[in-house]
Amino acid sequence: MIKSEKLSKFKQIRHGFFNRKGGKSKGIYESLNGGKGSLDNKNNVNKNLRIACNKIARSYKKLILLHQVHSNKFYYLKETGPINKKKIVADALITKRKKIIIGVLTADCVPVLIFDEKKKIVSAIHAGWKGAYKGIVKKVLQFLFKEGSESKNLTAAIGPCISQKSYEIKKDFKSKFLKQGKKNVIFFKKIKNKTYFSLNKYVYYQLKSLGVKKIDIIDRDTYNPNNNFFSARRSIHRGENDYGRNISIIMIN
Repeated sequence: MIKSEKLSKFKQIRHGFFNRKGGKSKGIYESLNGGKGSLDNKNNVNKNLRIACNKIARSYKKLILLHQVHSNKFYYLKETGPINKKKIVADALITKRKKIIIGVLTADCVPVLIFDEKKKIVSAIHAGWKGAYKGIVKKVLQFLFKEGSESKNLTAAIGPCISQKSYEIKKDFKSKFLKQGKKNVIFFKKIKNKTYFSLNKYVYYQLKSLGVKKIDIIDRDTYNPNNNFFSARRSIHRGENDYGRNISIIMIN
């Protein structure tokens, strides 16, 4: 488990970014696969999720995850009332509710965990390039501001994701981002006629542009097998038919 130094300063919350170590799954899913949508044994996945939750909290009521679709939609879990038992189709969770662990699953995409130290509200965001491009980070922050949050009270942690050196992209990909804004050129680097994209830098600047100053970047490349993370791109390059998902979670005590 990896922790953000900035988020770890707050005793009111528990959090963790997990790699693939310490779980029950076998084969290409070895071993802490949190992907319920993967082809892995479902009992093992559920055990893995419990292992991760127990790592951050001795006592919790429930783990809430999403059916992630690379969108800009979020789900707000209210402080009171029943918890939605249906599949939640979204790419970010927000809550003030205590003892409820919220999380996202990634396999190269960016997991973002946010805490407002004054309003006591947390968020977990799944930001792949599509969701980030569509403004999932901005949508979450706009909601937080609507709820009374101020940027000075927000702390964000950008978790492990694919690094720029591992993220080669095609020409049309870059063109899409430059159409959004010419300033996006700073997120691309050309090396020997190949172009690479920095996803975590793109997300970082989105947070920064909305006034968030306390930002942690956990710079671990999920594509690099030595770092022991699940990676969709690496699995595709290896010709594997599926891949596991890394778990990132946060909870208010």
